[in-house]
Amino acid sequence: SGKQDEYGKEAALGTSGAHDVLKMTQASGFRQTYYYRNSHVYREIQMKYSVEVTIDLLRDRVIELFDNTENLYKWQAGLKSFEILEGEPGQEGTTSRMNYDMSGRQIEMIETITVRNLPDEFSGTYEARNVWNSVKNTFHEEAGGSRTRWVSENEFNMTGFMRLMAVFMKGAFPKESLKQMNNFKEFAEND
Repeated sequence: SGKQDEYGKEAALGTSGAHDVLKMTQASGFRQTYYYRNSHVYREIQMKYSVEVTIDLLRDRVIELFDNTENLYKWQAGLKSFEILEGEPGQEGTTSRMNYDMSGRQIEMIETITVRNLPDEFSGTYEARNVWNSVKNTFHEEAGGSRTRWVSENEFNMTGFMRLMAVFMKGAFPKESLKQMNNFKEFAEND
C-alpha cells in the first residue's frame, strides 16, 4: 500500500495487478513510470493539466451548442468524420470513432462518454495509438449568469513515440486544448 500522489493514485512501487511497477519519477503535473508486463519493460508518461475559457453566452446556450454533435465540425480543427459505434448520441457509455487530419497525419480516436451531467459536467475518455486521454469538462455560470466559464481538466497516459512528444513538447498539449476551446468560444459567440 502506498501514499496518494497528485494524480489520486497509489504511488507505491511493486505489483499493481496488471503489471509490476519498476520505477516511478514525478515532477509538477508530469510522471514517468517504468513497468514490466508480458516479459517486456514499458515506459509510460503521464501528464495532467487544466485549461479554461470564458464564453460570453448564457450557460444553457453554451450547452445547447456543445451538446450537438453536428457542431463538432464547426469548431474541432481537423475533424473529418464522427461515427457512433455503440449507444445513443451524447449519452453516458456511448462510444464513437473520430477521425482527424492533423497537418497531414491521420489520427483515429475512440471517444467514450463517462459522465453526462449537463449543464454541469460532460466527461469522457479518448483513445488513439499510444495515447489515452481523460477529459473532465465543467461549465460554470459567471457574471450573474450572462457568461459561462468552461474548465477542462485533462490527463494523458502515453507510450511509444507519443511519450517522446510529451517529454519534449509538453507545453503543446495544453496549448492545443486551449486552442480547441477558443475555437468553440468563437463559433458559439458568433452563431
